Amino acid sequence: MAKPIMAKATAVWLVDNTTLSFKQIADFCDLHELEVQGIADGDVAAGVKGFDPIANNQLDQIEIDRGESDPLHKLKLKFNPAAVGEEKRRGPRYTPLSKRQDRPAAILWLVKFHPELSDGQVGKLVGTTKPTIQSIRERTHWNIANIQPIDPVALGLCKQSELDAAVQKAAKKREAEGGVLSDDERRKLVSTEQSLEMDTEPKIPTAISGLETFSLTDDPRGDDDQEDDLPDADSFFNLPSGDDQPDVDHGDDDEEDDRS
Repeated sequence: MAKPIMAKATAVWLVDNTTLSFKQIADFCDLHELEVQGIADGDVAAGVKGFDPIANNQLDQIEIDRGESDPLHKLKLKFNPAAVGEEKRRGPRYTPLSKRQDRPAAILWLVKFHPELSDGQVGKLVGTTKPTIQSIRERTHWNIANIQPIDPVALGLCKQSELDAAVQKAAKKREAEGGVLSDDERRKLVSTEQSLEMDTEPKIPTAISGLETFSLTDDPRGDDDQEDDLPDADSFFNLPSGDDQPDVDHGDDDEEDDRS
């Protein structure tokens, strides 16, 4: 399918200047619907200047009016003979100079949250080499201490649809090999839309797992029995009772009686 030049900048313009739905803009610009929603929220393509498709002879105002009146209408790109055969990319993905410093962060995000992706898949998504990916996997990269994982879609290095396709391909390959997937791995291997629809399950952190029934005392008795066993104050000071008082020597009193 033919797509407009500067697709993301065109999507920015359509979001700012029209009332088209996210899906209409995504279909026209060959983007994922979540990417268009991220553009509207300011999370994706921050700082990108809108590219007017009408002034650049890519779209007619009549076509936009039809799309605004009918949410099911799909926008059609003007025919451009010079763009025939250019939709297929040849060679490795080109990454603009302004975004090349973001590639290590995107690689670390993919390695951390999608370890099932092969080095070849990661390289195609962000446009990097296998030695760079391997150094980040093994944490031998020269700047690994300062790299923070960031979603490559948010950085604009790849499209959400491309990431979902790579993840689905990795899922099918793993299932064909007979691997058993855990719940977390299965959640990672589905598309973003399916993952957002899943119910989150409360989980106990690994550091405190097994301590659900931990108790500071092993005494099975209740609190009432423990209170009965507490000693009273007299037992601490060993105070004698009234019957156990020692006899007092009255020798001086007997001498006074003899003198009298």
